[in-house]
Amino acid sequence: MNILHLSAECYPAAKVGGLADVVGALPKYLNKRKVNASVLMPKYGNEWMKNHSFETVYEGNAPLGENKFKFKIQKGENIALGYPLYVIDIPGRFDRPGIYSETETGCSFDDTFERFLSFQIAALDWVKSMSDQPDIIHCHDHHMALLPFMISRSNRYQLIAQIPTVLTVHHAQYHGRFELQKTALLPDFDSKHRGLLEWDRQLNCLAAGLKCCWQISTVSPSYMQQLSEQSNGLEWLFENEQQKSRGILNGIDTAVWDPDSDSLIAQQFNDDTIAEGKLANKKALSRRAGFDLQYPLISYIGRLAHEKGADLLPDLFALFLSAKQPVNILLLGTGDRELHNQFEKLNRQYPDYFHAELDYNETLAHQIYAGSDFLVMPSRVEPCGLNQMYAMQYGTVPIVRNTGGLKDTVIDLNQPDGYGITFDEFTLEAAEQALWRALDLYQKDEQIANLRPRIMGLDFSWNASANDYIKMYSALIE
Repeated sequence: MNILHLSAECYPAAKVGGLADVVGALPKYLNKRKVNASVLMPKYGNEWMKNHSFETVYEGNAPLGENKFKFKIQKGENIALGYPLYVIDIPGRFDRPGIYSETETGCSFDDTFERFLSFQIAALDWVKSMSDQPDIIHCHDHHMALLPFMISRSNRYQLIAQIPTVLTVHHAQYHGRFELQKTALLPDFDSKHRGLLEWDRQLNCLAAGLKCCWQISTVSPSYMQQLSEQSNGLEWLFENEQQKSRGILNGIDTAVWDPDSDSLIAQQFNDDTIAEGKLANKKALSRRAGFDLQYPLISYIGRLAHEKGADLLPDLFALFLSAKQPVNILLLGTGDRELHNQFEKLNRQYPDYFHAELDYNETLAHQIYAGSDFLVMPSRVEPCGLNQMYAMQYGTVPIVRNTGGLKDTVIDLNQPDGYGITFDEFTLEAAEQALWRALDLYQKDEQIANLRPRIMGLDFSWNASANDYIKMYSALIE
């Protein structure tokens, strides 16, 4: 069974969020099960790409509307990822540092549609040329969602139209919406199919993919259920396509996220050395942030975005900081510029209790998971969430809103066999109450000492999820 994954992100080559972690891990676990899985992604002008070698395996010249563009398919050389990594080099489109936006200004690229459309066209041209074609083409998110339409409806790809396509929706708030005139850039297709590209009088990439792919998957069962109620205008479509949809919970790469072998943390630890390990890593964080080690440490890691509930955090943190509550709060993330300003203000007001690093820092993220007592995730929308799983791998107790994949992975301490702190409503009051519960738990030495090995022992690896994907692929091929 040959599976080709197409994605805008793949860890460690290029990462903005959880999409990269999933695409960087799932193929590895599929290959461990004797499935030939590979990844195809854009060749960005970032440091990772510059520091690795690639061999050209195919060159082409493809249409983009009335124009043509040249591209190269290149295979990574001596890159130990657990799967073959291929990149598409399109001069003038991806050879810049940013993935979706300018690195300096944060503004989206003006040619976003042309970038990812040309990538998908080049990918299908390559597949069409192969002597050993993939059994499944697995597309990830709206950046790759025009591919199911093109492979099934474009005259250029009639010879490979029988290859099944899977579209995994990692976050349905983002659709890839553009003016309908952009449809003229696609390879020729019968005009009677134009409606498949349209949703609400716009070209909607995600909607087109949902209509045309053979199989829809999402990253948790609960999120699959929520999409027909909350998907930023695609609710009816998700409801209508339920017969070909399923939710498969994401896993995490336990080879990367393992406190017993993690080279990015101050001191490695395991089930037998949790107390010493957590203390040593908390000391490292406290030195960096200027915190008093004796206080509980609550952290947040993630994009500073509306769907992550990050706009709730300044007021939530200020409630505890202004009351001189003995708690330390650490934040790592980047995003909304107004939130940057608010967190910088908290940095100045409470330097001994609050520390925000407004950046993307993979090394620091590992250290925060290892050294924090609690990790808070107040998400409005959370398709799956990986941070809560990473935190538990390192003995850090999650504080999460009961939604999407957070609901599937964190059971409240008040429930039988519970191990985390959850809250239902997206309100300041509900989040505040959850943090008070965390501070109360911190005072119960025996309870928290027993809780940490329990959450570290939970299995959030890709093992079960990879098996579910294989079953899905097999059913499509049959």
